[in-house]
Amino acid sequence: MTDKESAIVGLLRQNPYLTQQEMAEQLGMSRPALANLISGLTRRGIIKGRAYVLAEENRVTVIGGANVDRKFHLKAPVQAGTSNPATVSVSIGGVARNVAENLGRLGHPVSLLTVAGRDADWQRIEEASAGHIDLSHAALLPGRTTGSYSAVLNPDGEMAVALADMAVYDDLTPDYIDAHRAALAGSALIVIDLNCPADTVRHVQRIARENRIPLAVVPVSSPKMDRMPDSLDGVSWFICNRDEAETYTGIPVRDDASWREAVRILLNKGCGSVAVTAGPGGVMAGEQGGEVRRFPAVADVRVEDVTGAGDAFVSGVLHGHLAGRPFEESIRLGLVNAAKTLGSLHTVRPELTEDQLKSETEELQ
Repeated sequence: MTDKESAIVGLLRQNPYLTQQEMAEQLGMSRPALANLISGLTRRGIIKGRAYVLAEENRVTVIGGANVDRKFHLKAPVQAGTSNPATVSVSIGGVARNVAENLGRLGHPVSLLTVAGRDADWQRIEEASAGHIDLSHAALLPGRTTGSYSAVLNPDGEMAVALADMAVYDDLTPDYIDAHRAALAGSALIVIDLNCPADTVRHVQRIARENRIPLAVVPVSSPKMDRMPDSLDGVSWFICNRDEAETYTGIPVRDDASWREAVRILLNKGCGSVAVTAGPGGVMAGEQGGEVRRFPAVADVRVEDVTGAGDAFVSGVLHGHLAGRPFEESIRLGLVNAAKTLGSLHTVRPELTEDQLKSETEELQ
């Protein structure tokens, strides 16, 4: 083999799912020149051909955070500068993990790509998640601490303050993603949260676009909106709250007109479908070629805990997408799942199934 042929074989040994364009860029040659070399290697039997990975029906790959959540439930409204009586509960969370569990309970095969420490918190996550999520792609890193999220909740269930230790997600790198290309290639949908670094978000966006795999991007907080790509080309769904939309679009969202304009800006960035949530104010949503409209939240919801409601909305919407439901119906599935999660003490409600959500949606219409 020539030096260039040897270099091609070396790249394919590292990652057999590289596209010809990716290999050409790494080797500093044109794609047609690379294609000629690959044809020669194939004729000589050095390359045995290229496998095509078919997407398993409705398989979802979710990329991002898996945390241990600690919730401090205050007995009275928070008072700064003093001790506040509270009870503590521990549950499993993380935006990506929550979305993955919701989708798993709704009947979709789900793989989670995440990183964590080799510690007791990861064991908690594994025990709680394994029944609904494939965790075989998770990387457990020596010397790292599993992500954690601590929320202080007022007696009405509203958040007073939250603290997050998410440093481990700096290791959700493009190299980690490339090591799991097979999982991505076999996906009917990829979901990524913004616990991932910005270059990883762009890398996954490019993979999804090149392989024509639907991609959903889900923020985790306004401060992490700087990880968003400038263009949403190749993004099928972008789902965020109003604060995150303000940060990304640069326009204050103060009324229905500005709320609707924020959705239009996001659609103009190339996204296929956009939903911007506002808690009890409902959702402003639209898709390419359609009108932007407001969907009211489910009325008369008894709030036990707001944690997980946003992830439940995302999951209901994406469940509708995977099931081939119309846009409006997908939004309603998200709203119902969010409302029922608000009334639960669990971040992901254990009674959730596809039939349960369908029944709840029909009852609330």
